[in-house]
This record gives sequence, structure tokens and C-alpha cells, in this order.
Amino acid sequence: MSPPRFPRRPRHPERVCWGCDRYCPATDMACTKERTLHPCEFFGEDWATDADHERSDDPDASPATEGRGKRLPS
Repeated sequence: MSPPRFPRRPRHPERVCWGCDRYCPATDMACTKERTLHPCEFFGEDWATDADHERSDDPDASPATEGRGKRLPS
């Protein structure tokens, strides 16, 4: 069974803690005392398109090395 998909634009992100795969209600969290913000609350509504755009701009990025940092000049 695969984990639930991460919602890009939830209707009420303030009602849920987004820190782990449990998605606890903000009023009854099991993992922590503070609620983790959804990326749309922290980075803005276009958080997903900005992240996708940055990844595709790097000509040296490949699926195997993407997200591991940039190459150093030789």
C-alpha cells in the first residue's frame, strides 16, 4: 500500500500538522507540541511551481544527482 499523496493546495492547511505522515489534527497532535506549517503557508500559494521550476533550470542536474547539491567547478 502506498502512502497518501501530499496535497499541493489543501482547503484548510491550518487545521493539520504537516510534520510527518500522520497528518494529525492541530488540536490533537501525537508527535510534537508545535504544528508544522504546510509549504503553502510558509512559501506562498505557488510553492510547488517555484520548486519544480528551480529543479528544471539546472542543466547539470540528472535524476540520480538531483537534490544532492550542485557540482563544484573543476
